[in-house]
Amino acid sequence: MTATTLAGPSDVDLRRPDIPFQRLVAVEARKLVDTRAGFWLTASIGALSAIVLVVLLIANHSEPENLNFADIFGLMNVPTAIILPVMAILLVTAEWSQRTALTTFGMEPRRERVILAKLTVAIGSGIAAVALAMVLGAFGTVIAGLAYADPAGSWSFTLAGVVNSLIVQIFGLLLGFGFAALILNTPGSIVAYFALPTALSLVTELVPWFKDHIGQWIDTTSTNAPFQSSEWAAGGEWARLIVSALIWIALPLTLGIYRVIRTEVK
Repeated sequence: MTATTLAGPSDVDLRRPDIPFQRLVAVEARKLVDTRAGFWLTASIGALSAIVLVVLLIANHSEPENLNFADIFGLMNVPTAIILPVMAILLVTAEWSQRTALTTFGMEPRRERVILAKLTVAIGSGIAAVALAMVLGAFGTVIAGLAYADPAGSWSFTLAGVVNSLIVQIFGLLLGFGFAALILNTPGSIVAYFALPTALSLVTELVPWFKDHIGQWIDTTSTNAPFQSSEWAAGGEWARLIVSALIWIALPLTLGIYRVIRTEVK
């Protein structure tokens, strides 16, 4: 008679080393551009930037004073300011719509590290966007200087203009990121990002009382306006920007991070 021997549980070391944070950031950075949507959005940034630059050089042939580095650099920030927030939204929502969250949070169960990596990539892309705008601005300034007479091609610019561009870029990115984390749905997040601030801006412009008492503090179009120049913003303008950021970025982002951490992955 043969006796059956039951093997005991094998010794498994569950203490695996942490995934390096820089690897998480590298993976999320690849997700930003290494998809069909990410590729075409990135390509559209390049195409729109080229179109804006060509139109700017042609349209201002009779006004060469507008063809300086500061003005060209400012306009080169427009395509990225429009498209990058959409890419930040996709960076968050694609995990849930494409079901890759099953893999992502399986490899790194601590979801707060993944969210932090995504935030790092979003902010880094904003910094890269401003750097790209500076390169394109320099290229446009050289072309303007060669094609037109003085004062075209002037290299005058201010540090405030660069800092302001960075603030506006990151503000928009975090705004889109917060909506995406809160809604976890690509169409809904994109609609919320474009529609809600636009609707509030319309109310601000159409209702004077609202504009004078509330709109100037919570309307992102109004609070961002002083930072779209080459001059340093005043203290009151900084205060209004911070208040609008608390309402439109900090609150949705906090609730969204809580939702991402607590939502069941299906």
